[in-house]
Amino acid sequence: MNDQQKIEFLNHSTVEALDRSMSDYAVDMATRPGVQGFYDEDTATISYIVKDPTSKSCAIIDSVMDIDYASGRISFEHADMLIEQVREQELTLEWIIETHAHADHLSAAPYIQQKLGGRIGIGEHIRTVQEVFGKIFNNGTEFQRDGSQFDALFSEGDTYTIGNMKAFAVHTPGHTPACMAHVIGDAAFVGDTLFMPDGGSARADFPGGDAGVLYDSIQKVLSLPDDMRLFMCHDYRPDGREVSWETTVAEERTHNIHIGGGRTREAFVRMRNERDRTLSMPRLIIPSIQVNICAGHLPKDRDGNPMLKVPVNAL
Repeated sequence: MNDQQKIEFLNHSTVEALDRSMSDYAVDMATRPGVQGFYDEDTATISYIVKDPTSKSCAIIDSVMDIDYASGRISFEHADMLIEQVREQELTLEWIIETHAHADHLSAAPYIQQKLGGRIGIGEHIRTVQEVFGKIFNNGTEFQRDGSQFDALFSEGDTYTIGNMKAFAVHTPGHTPACMAHVIGDAAFVGDTLFMPDGGSARADFPGGDAGVLYDSIQKVLSLPDDMRLFMCHDYRPDGREVSWETTVAEERTHNIHIGGGRTREAFVRMRNERDRTLSMPRLIIPSIQVNICAGHLPKDRDGNPMLKVPVNAL
């Protein structure tokens, strides 16, 4: 099976998974986790510390490693803010969650794990992403395409705990094959599936992306209870407004500029495809993807030195 056939099979199989109603999950609206958001100005990314209200346990979602791409220098100012907060509050980090293999920022998961512990988790379809981009970056046979760089691979409907809180993973492909939303009490962390109502939705033109599948994933998220809190992975501040990253299912369903007001699947697909044709590649896609498919570890050359590749005319 070639890469395109794998992607088509994946999209076919996820349509069946997306037919599953959110009522099949034990959504616990009575549990209200504490959520702290940390905005990274350079990449417009929001990282989260999610705290169990009944214990000292927490998770970190979508961390950021800083990079000056022009000089090839990395640093950890953003991650250090998260680490400082966890330590100041005397929290125990149990999970470091990636909602997908990001194309716009580099994960700091290994750095955070080294400092605080915790398990690094991502959706099981990271293996498809690794297969496709492993060839683009000519990673060779030494690069494992089985997701083994991560501590846990989530399947549709998998549950895990953060202290006394139950969390569950929901497969939400369309932006990438490995996208997952994580529902924790009355809060859902939706990755790039949705933006704030005035920001719309994520692009669907990366390898393995599909606008129709993205529409189905969004509908799945919007089937959650109206007052479910939704937390975005990015905010690009339309019209220069203040940064914002929290909304609700009801707000998205009614006011989202791409999906709200009952927009049909056909209209969404047409809009999304037309819009995607106007977009340039993300500024950090080349370093981001090759780092993030390795769970945030920097690739190395034959001498063991950290080294990034730039594929020519491959994206």
